Amino acid sequence: MTEQNPSAHARPASGRYPGGVEHENVPHHDNFTVVGNHLLQHPELSLTAIGLAVHIQSLPVGAPVGIKMLAGKFPEGEIRIAAALRELEEHGYLARTKERLQSGRVVTRTVSRNKPRAFLAAALPPVEPPALPAPESRPAPAASGADGPTPASDLLARLRLHDSRLLLTERDVRRLAPSVAVWLERGVPASAVERTLTAGLPQEPIRHPAAFLERRLTADLPPSLPAPRPQAPAPRLPDPLQTCDGCERAFRAPHAGHCRDCRETAARRCAAA
Repeated sequence: MTEQNPSAHARPASGRYPGGVEHENVPHHDNFTVVGNHLLQHPELSLTAIGLAVHIQSLPVGAPVGIKMLAGKFPEGEIRIAAALRELEEHGYLARTKERLQSGRVVTRTVSRNKPRAFLAAALPPVEPPALPAPESRPAPAASGADGPTPASDLLARLRLHDSRLLLTERDVRRLAPSVAVWLERGVPASAVERTLTAGLPQEPIRHPAAFLERRLTADLPPSLPAPRPQAPAPRLPDPLQTCDGCERAFRAPHAGHCRDCRETAARRCAAA
């Protein structure tokens, strides 16, 4: 009898581990959801978060996904479900924002993303290395008519981070930037302008985001701040009382000396001499 190497049976030639999972798959032709392995095999998400993400991705548009509703549907309690939702938000699979409807009611808008990396790659502009001027040479002047980034154009470009339906072209940004600049010139903070443009968005697709934003910039334009009132000049205080060095009468003057009568008398004597 020959001695066998125990490690020789650790991994069969087929590549499967003894006792490992085996699959018997039947193709789905209806009522199924496509889920990426980047989610199902995510190394940092809990099983609760992965299962919750798959469930949310399988729901139709408009289905409620509040914490209380999910806790009433599954055995996990509200604390575990809330923690799982936060995990999905941290890794980009979920986005939740508070929005105020025209009726004044505040609702939570939830966006499920089945591929967060693709969304972030489309939402963020590519980072290009800065162009360095040649040694001992000045940088070339900007092309004629080229406008650099401004606070207004940066604000418009950031709107797609709130909602991908607000993605604008460069031409749309250049056209809408002057309207945003008017808001900023009227003393409205940039954060308030962003809230005005992104709050209460409709549920249906926004086919023309530039026209949608232009209507909001025009219809909701606040008035200019009133000009500051000119301050009234401070009242002039009377000169202090002084004692005349000649006749010892009291008179008002900024400095001590002679009163007017004594000065006039002295002037007449000098003229007569």
